[in-house]
Amino acid sequence: MFRLTRRYQFAASHRLHAPQLSEEENYRLYGKCNNPYGHGHNYVVEVSATGPLDPHGRAVDLAALDALVAREVLAPFDHRNLNAEAAAFAHEVPTSENLAREICRRLKRRWPAVFPGAWPRLEKIRIAETARNIFEIRADEIE
Repeated sequence: MFRLTRRYQFAASHRLHAPQLSEEENYRLYGKCNNPYGHGHNYVVEVSATGPLDPHGRAVDLAALDALVAREVLAPFDHRNLNAEAAAFAHEVPTSENLAREICRRLKRRWPAVFPGAWPRLEKIRIAETARNIFEIRADEIE
């Protein structure tokens, strides 16, 4: 069994702000990330999948994976304001944890159409918003 991890990058901005909280509560909870003008990150997303080798010696069809990630992750999020331009965050604070979960949901939802059959399996999503802040979620941990 092999694990393949493929790395992708996109840039996006956001403001961490919960509308049901006061300005003071938001600042206390999110600190400088609650800046009213937002801020941006150059996100690095790693998509990991597992599977046995196919007859061609591959665990994952990279072209198919790249197309899936381009459609479900890069197109909707790259160079976007996540608060204003990403429907997934219309009612949810776009923390990197929530972003990782949303990316995993999107890929997991479309995975069977791109990779029919038992293999490969989406294993996890890892997203780095900075060199120090890295978040990871396993695909089997979400619906």
